[in-house]
Amino acid sequence: MMDHIDRQIVSILQKNARTPLKVIAEKAYLSSPAVSARIERLEKAGIITGYSARVNVERLGYHIMAFINLEVQPKQKHQFYPFIESCPNVLECNCVTGQFSMLIKVAFKSTMELDQFIGRLQDYGRTSTQIVFSTPVGPRGIQVLEEEESHGGKEE
Repeated sequence: MMDHIDRQIVSILQKNARTPLKVIAEKAYLSSPAVSARIERLEKAGIITGYSARVNVERLGYHIMAFINLEVQPKQKHQFYPFIESCPNVLECNCVTGQFSMLIKVAFKSTMELDQFIGRLQDYGRTSTQIVFSTPVGPRGIQVLEEEESHGGKEE
């Protein structure tokens, strides 16, 4: 179970996973070794599952971001999962409810590349694609601090 300090540490790391232990320790009113021990415990508990850098895909030449809905039959999933895992342009793939069974987030350098990929996906089922024009809210962490904690109100 996470306490207030654990939630504070997770909140800091979600904003910037490279925040130095010393800075986290100052904000959490703990020693650096205590923060390190808490982070290790959160990792072992599976709450912190890894660290990564956010990258501006457009600056790397990937100007086409899209969400593809795909209708995969249950009997095809054992073939589909290894295929989709092997596709480097797939940023995320989710099994979802509704008319389509998969929601796939992709990034490509051109609409021609996207079109070729959709053609390969259609071996697994019907698709519907939405190309992203803009992203008013980008990827972000989940709120772990209680409302009053995140606005400097009373603490536990």
